[in-house]
Amino acid sequence: MRYLPLSNQDRADMLTRIGVDSIDDLFADIPQKARLNGLMDLPRRASEMQVERQLSAMASKNVSASSVPFFVGAGAYKHHVPSTVDHLIQRSEFLTSYTPYQPEITQGTLQYLFEFQTQVARLTAMDVANASMYDGSTGTAEAVLMAHRVTKKKKAVLSGGLHPQYREVVEGLSELSSHDVVSMPADPMGTEDILAQIDDETSCVVVQSPSFYGQLIDLKPIAEKAHAHKALLIAVFTEVVSLGLMEPAGTQGADIVVGEGQSIGNGLNFGGPYVGLFATRQKYVRQMPGRLCGETTDADGKRGFVLTLSTREQHIRRDKATSNICTNSGLCSLAFTIHLSLLGSKGLKQMATICHANAVNLKKGLSGVAGVEVLNNAYFNEFTVKLPKSADAVVEALAARGILAGVPVSRLIPGQADLENLLVVACTEVNTQEDRDAFVAALKEVLA
Repeated sequence: MRYLPLSNQDRADMLTRIGVDSIDDLFADIPQKARLNGLMDLPRRASEMQVERQLSAMASKNVSASSVPFFVGAGAYKHHVPSTVDHLIQRSEFLTSYTPYQPEITQGTLQYLFEFQTQVARLTAMDVANASMYDGSTGTAEAVLMAHRVTKKKKAVLSGGLHPQYREVVEGLSELSSHDVVSMPADPMGTEDILAQIDDETSCVVVQSPSFYGQLIDLKPIAEKAHAHKALLIAVFTEVVSLGLMEPAGTQGADIVVGEGQSIGNGLNFGGPYVGLFATRQKYVRQMPGRLCGETTDADGKRGFVLTLSTREQHIRRDKATSNICTNSGLCSLAFTIHLSLLGSKGLKQMATICHANAVNLKKGLSGVAGVEVLNNAYFNEFTVKLPKSADAVVEALAARGILAGVPVSRLIPGQADLENLLVVACTEVNTQEDRDAFVAALKEVLA
């Protein structure tokens, strides 16, 4: 028997409160052509082998990231993940483990989270890192809320180079928490005057480097201006491999560093699950969201690990919790930790160097295509090109030729004519010279 807890009157009251007339109105944003007007035309029964064959045929219509030249980035990047990573994270003690509430029987989980935190703190040049967030976007929103708690102020200034989806998450959470957000216009070339937006009412300044458009940003003057007005600088990244070559935000004066760690140890995975990285200064540690694993010694003097800080509402903090994040990205954190351990500091730097060199090579090739303008002069492995026609149309034409060319800015920031022809292109260590040559040749054909 189905359990239906709501009466017709309950549903009517809810619809009235929402401001719509019917349940169908809740689906207004879904195009009519994408809706089903009845039951799907499916056979009443089929064998397992028949179902597998049919589903495999349907899946084969998709183009996988590994089957064609792939230059898509904009927050999710294709890197080579050693098979060792997948082999290790599928061990039963890792794959089935959950929240380490009882440290005496979860020492392995606590230890790898402790090592993960150490890696993140070293990468970002910050004092302390937590045991991870859901992803970079939610981590950024939590960083803004943390800055409000620290400064006792309510205004956040968001750079025009911040990833549009990160911006939307911050704005959505800020609206519900009655905080103010100043969102600067899109900034493809990194020329915005964000310093002019910082005043005594500012709680934090959120700046991404490399930016959504690939531009490297000098954080030092922004940090100085922010600190002069008792505001915090939140430094954001979406491509963690860039930290193998770039000066870390911690040495540039950032107070909170947050970003996406997907590139290390984690595949594209159709958009998730990913792993958010979050680090801050020691003096702000008690306002940090999530949980923090620490090292200690037991009654016999042996090394052990515990949850040093766990300020979630599920724990004793309750209404005083710094975050309602209900868990960390444990398995993704482990994949990150294993991959980075295999690379080591030299391996990460070498990987980053190859990515940058490949991007430089691709930029030279694209710059030679008539009508194409590369907007960035300082970048890591991602940059923005301006095309002579709609970037969305060009991407579709290139996809038909077996090239996944990048992300049209208009897909993430619709309705702005000045952004219609902009294409964000990413290049990593997996892109071969043949891939880059194919991209350039196909683009010449499409634009001819």
